[in-house]
Amino acid sequence: MAKSKKDPKSTEQPTNQSTNQPAFQKTARQDKALQMFNQKACEFLLVGGSRSGKSFIIVLHQLAVAIKYPCSRHLIARYRFNHAKNSIWLDTLKKVLKLAYPDLKVTWRNTDYYLELENGSQVWLAGLDDKDRTEKILGMEFLTVFLNEASQISYEAYTTLKTRLAQKIEDAKPQLFVDANPPSKKHWMYQVFYNHTEPETNTGLVESRYDHLLMNPADNSRNINKEYMATLNSLPLRKRKRFRDGEFADDSECALWTDDLINATRLRRLADGTLPISLKRIVVAIDPAVSSKDTSDETGIIVAGLGHDDHLYVLEDKTDHYPGPTDWARRAVALYQHYRADRIIGEVNNGGDLIENVLRSVNPGISYKAVHATRDKLTRAEPIAAIYEQGKAHHIDQLLDLELEMTSWEAKKGEKSPNRIDALVWAATELCLSDTYISGRARFGFRKKAEIRLLGTKKVFDTESRIQRRE
Repeated sequence: MAKSKKDPKSTEQPTNQSTNQPAFQKTARQDKALQMFNQKACEFLLVGGSRSGKSFIIVLHQLAVAIKYPCSRHLIARYRFNHAKNSIWLDTLKKVLKLAYPDLKVTWRNTDYYLELENGSQVWLAGLDDKDRTEKILGMEFLTVFLNEASQISYEAYTTLKTRLAQKIEDAKPQLFVDANPPSKKHWMYQVFYNHTEPETNTGLVESRYDHLLMNPADNSRNINKEYMATLNSLPLRKRKRFRDGEFADDSECALWTDDLINATRLRRLADGTLPISLKRIVVAIDPAVSSKDTSDETGIIVAGLGHDDHLYVLEDKTDHYPGPTDWARRAVALYQHYRADRIIGEVNNGGDLIENVLRSVNPGISYKAVHATRDKLTRAEPIAAIYEQGKAHHIDQLLDLELEMTSWEAKKGEKSPNRIDALVWAATELCLSDTYISGRARFGFRKKAEIRLLGTKKVFDTESRIQRRE
């Protein structure tokens, strides 16, 4: 068990050891964050606008703790490893070391992506999209954990990473840090840190465990150029509130969907992972990004099914920034095979024949249908919203990112809609509003017999075996 004999206050104001002068000056808001970190709470949220110094001060504090407690271990995690590498490993960590600890000797372990101090302490980097790396991280214990840009991180991932705050070092308190540009008030961050409510059970949390602080670009103005502030000031109102003012968004008054509408009909998978209902048809819908650049739109991929009750069931949201067309095609085909889906639906307004060609290069035997947008997005989305309003649409478990988009998209004529919503609309249109379709291939984890009427003849099929096709 490691124990440090250093003065606990020795790392609160980093100095240049060669001149014994402060290497940089923290903002007043960053000072307040450090004071908060030394209070009773053990989980902290720094929320606010872009370039407000949130990540910098958390990383600085983690390094201070690493220096104070030899052989301690610390984690910085983000949803995507590539983003964590570019923003933290190649940027923030280097800036903090240069400005706050210029004489600190560290070893960069570029193969496993962790930083090692002379006293044996380590700072690890993780991306939750890398399964192998995540499994390795989950096998380790840490003294501090930092979830960077947590608006992209699910509640399940947050609670799982909390279990890794298990390193025992005398006199040291395990701490968890979260930062984000605030999404909507239905996000788990708002529920946990502001309402002190457990999102899944709606039960109260121990308030003294949590603390939060608002940090905005104006608080960090001396470190931000005027042009960037002008850019923030020029954003549309909703984005300005989020990225400049750090405000959590309410459900949009113009939104077609609300939290209550979605939550009222939500279903859960059974304990063994199977679906609680049987489906007569399943499709995978794709709304592809035009390009594969980091700044490109995401490729929307939604899996949905039609029940024997003619209700819509949304099963999966695998929307993502895929490196290239082959990558999203492989994911779509894998979902098609996993769910034994009837068809893959692809919007071809931007991709032309590319979508079908790429999909068939992965699997020539798929059933594929191209769809074309002849009406604006709002007009296409309104009939699907009506299905939800009738109580005939069900999300299987929580589809956080999809639901965030659905309840925050201001559905106005001509306004661009997110790719998740586009893919959902195409899937639901094919399942619920189309009269011409193949029926019968779908089968995934059904638990009971379903009564089906085909061509006026009442038949009962065992849904654990293959449902027959309509001839």
